Amino acid sequence: MASQTFFAFFSLVTLSAASLTTGGTLASEDNIAAACRQIAASVSPASGVYYPGTLPYPRDVTHWASSSSQNATCSFEPGTAEDLGTALQIIGATRTPFAVKGGGHTTNPGFSSTTGVQIAMFHFSDVVYDSEAQTATIGAGLTWDTVYAALEPYGVNVVGARGPGVGVSGLCLGGGYSYLTNQYGLTIDTVEAYELVSPDGTVRNVTEKSDLELFFGLRGGFNNFGIVTRFTLRTFPQTQVWGGFISYTPDHVEEVNQATANFAANTTDPKAALMITYDYFASRKSLAPSALVFYNAPTPPPGVFDEFLAIPALVTNVTTLSFSALIKTSMANATYGSRAIFNTISGLNYSTSFLDTIVNETTFWGQSLNAQFVSYVVEPFLPSLYTHASTLPAFPASRAQGITPLKIYYSWANETFDDLMHAAVRESASTLSAQSGVPDAARYGNYAIYDTPLESIYGDNLPRLRILKAKVDPMNVMGLAGGFKF
Repeated sequence: MASQTFFAFFSLVTLSAASLTTGGTLASEDNIAAACRQIAASVSPASGVYYPGTLPYPRDVTHWASSSSQNATCSFEPGTAEDLGTALQIIGATRTPFAVKGGGHTTNPGFSSTTGVQIAMFHFSDVVYDSEAQTATIGAGLTWDTVYAALEPYGVNVVGARGPGVGVSGLCLGGGYSYLTNQYGLTIDTVEAYELVSPDGTVRNVTEKSDLELFFGLRGGFNNFGIVTRFTLRTFPQTQVWGGFISYTPDHVEEVNQATANFAANTTDPKAALMITYDYFASRKSLAPSALVFYNAPTPPPGVFDEFLAIPALVTNVTTLSFSALIKTSMANATYGSRAIFNTISGLNYSTSFLDTIVNETTFWGQSLNAQFVSYVVEPFLPSLYTHASTLPAFPASRAQGITPLKIYYSWANETFDDLMHAAVRESASTLSAQSGVPDAARYGNYAIYDTPLESIYGDNLPRLRILKAKVDPMNVMGLAGGFKF
């Protein structure tokens, strides 16, 4: 068995004292290569270890944003949770840096990439619908558009991402704002169970009943407590939907702002959702406002989106279609392969004056930076969006206010501009936060730039999460991977 092979190996090597502590010296390049070989020798044929110049190594290390990719010493595609546990034991014992890649959609460098062992979750690609329990168990290597398509024949859906190519793991572990959030909550509010490979290599199923504290931590705590291989989510009935994309010329931005402010202040229908995007394209040298409108039924009632439809549009692509087909119409992958960074603030009220500030930021940074693309995405939700969880998760720490994330997104081509882009996206977030009315509100971890203080994401939950992390991972194995670390 793989575990027996590992312990035989363990007895043949002398680990340094540092490797047996929560800190310790990271493995050298030679020792990383040795760890790769040991993993290959210890796992079952269902799994594989791959090296540069061989397949499928390129897909294992490639990310949606090229700036998030690194050249790993080897990649490891686990085929079973038990094999992943064996690899994690070896990684922990040898203090080998590693990373875990699900969909690979993070823009934070080093969060799901490494020069050590790159774990790629492609083989965890099952979608199993349980009609009696009204749940779907989905693999950690999937993207949401694949999940939606698999569930469509059953007439059900889950709460997930709004664009193609986004991995399921980030939302199931970090938060998860969705077209369906007003009705059902965040993605983490709908998780029923996690199949978790613990830092010591053991495989367990974590539920609210089996381990309430760990269940709390996994719902928002990212990869601090082990590696999740499968998620069991509640499902909800899904009909055809109405929605799509409307783009406007810059001279209508004031009308877009007014319609957005009115929607945010007055809409009470939980089936309605909206995303307003202010883009600045270097190729056009102009602002490009647009709206993504959504209604969770074949036809919206009169009045919900009338203001947006009345504004003269450059392009209107709004119709009735399936949920999975709507997701595919998103242009979220238009900048695939570019260098990129996200950042965020949280808002509470989208007044026209605040939206004007967002427009000014878009235009200023679009004209000032050597960026291909500068984008600010406004995501208004109902004040009740955080009332759907049966037990409170790690994010956000306070659910007293209906704060919503604003995503800032810059894309560029040349690595030499990385530091400039990162500094600019921080400065812009600071400017907007000061105008938001809730500057201390929790930042959404899936949008937050890599050096965001943990207190800004987790607030009063941070001490509790650090205690849980020390209990679950006393050897700090997960500290060998990137991400927001407790």
